[in-house]
Amino acid sequence: MDVDVEVSRDETGELLPRRLRLGEELVEVEVLDRWPGEDHLYVKVRASSGARYTLRFDRGQERWELHAYAADGDVAEDETLPVTRAGGRGRRSRR
Repeated sequence: MDVDVEVSRDETGELLPRRLRLGEELVEVEVLDRWPGEDHLYVKVRASSGARYTLRFDRGQERWELHAYAADGDVAEDETLPVTRAGGRGRRSRR
């Protein structure tokens, strides 16, 4: 599921999410973790609401996708729920 992401760059030039646009709402986020791949960058962030999102940046297409979501208290701190193509939540998966 594509998502609009406002970014800044870290000292190495890597993109870091700062805000997500979810519908009409602009959500401030803090980066919890990130792990680069050859052609993708995954970033786990936490919103001020406590919700956690795992975002995937496709470097080739230069677009962000919402890869997983967990509401505050929804799952353990180290778990997220994958987001299906239809925008729903799938089964739990360890991240």
